[in-house]
Amino acid sequence: MKKILYIVPHRYNRSPGQRFRCEHFIPWLRQHNFHITYANLLTEWDDRHFYKPGNYLIKAFILLKSYFRRMRHLHSVQKYDAVFIYREAFMLGTIRFEKRIHRKGIPIIYDFDDAIWLNDVSEANKELKWLKRPSKTGDICSLSSLVIAGNEYLAAYARQYAENVVVVPTTIDTNYHFAVNEAKLLDSVRIGWTGSSTTLKHFRLLLPVLKRLKAEFGEKLHVRVIADEPVIDNELEIENVRWSAADEIQRLGEIDIGIMPLPDDEWARGKCGFKGLQYMSMGIPAVMSPVGVNKEIIRHGENGFLAESDTEWEHILKNLIDDAQLRKKVGQIGRQTIIDKYSILANRERYLKLFRAVVKG
Repeated sequence: MKKILYIVPHRYNRSPGQRFRCEHFIPWLRQHNFHITYANLLTEWDDRHFYKPGNYLIKAFILLKSYFRRMRHLHSVQKYDAVFIYREAFMLGTIRFEKRIHRKGIPIIYDFDDAIWLNDVSEANKELKWLKRPSKTGDICSLSSLVIAGNEYLAAYARQYAENVVVVPTTIDTNYHFAVNEAKLLDSVRIGWTGSSTTLKHFRLLLPVLKRLKAEFGEKLHVRVIADEPVIDNELEIENVRWSAADEIQRLGEIDIGIMPLPDDEWARGKCGFKGLQYMSMGIPAVMSPVGVNKEIIRHGENGFLAESDTEWEHILKNLIDDAQLRKKVGQIGRQTIIDKYSILANRERYLKLFRAVVKG
């Protein structure tokens, strides 16, 4: 049996990135003679304080505590056949932990799904961005036996520093994400967005369009935001639903149209289309900005829609609001796209081969 140490920031089933980049492949690896040890850095208590504004003394305590926790994780690293690292071993600019693994001769499998070589931090911690060193992403790539990137844009960056770089898209468990059509409204349409508080700024890009549509369609149109923070807008009357793993499928299933607006900047080009993949997996027609990998995922007008200007967004959303059959048709083709290309089933054999190649040297 081969042993893999998973070095990740968050506890199991907490982070969307971890869930859809690595966690749901763990059962498959275990079925094929891999023993996985999960070593998360932040606890539930840490989460409650680390991502709130201020609290600098508490954050300093969390950093110190996390440093020694990571040291304990690596105390017996030599008993493992490989170490999997998602994004980084520690949240500051140091790569001391990655270097230590490399010096011990343990292969590193490095996975990242954002343009993390850019200094993009949460609003709650923007005053602390000077403690980060985004360029360490390239250093970690250079220490890794295998780099798994979420899309070709990220892979192109990694290839500047590493030879063995592959693209594995963010994947969906289609047995978990499935259509919940009976939950939809009968006489109205619900446009929905899901994400974290750090990406709410992207949802707000579409507020002018949504307000014009609301003025036109009135009570026929509802707008839902599923996130860890609410969006307050009296004019739009947003349905704010707090994200919860317990009911995320039910709440997503009540959406008729899923949206993913993005700015066309370096950070957005590195994103892996996760919101759109979720909508599509559940048979919900997705409308996305034509940025980065979104242009690979969406075949415009067939399995989803790409909208760049406010005029395009408004035109596409209006057509979808008016035409239930169009929503159904595009949603069905979108789900098939996920099954064929972005599902666990479509990617798990390749994922397993990558891990086997690393542990065999």
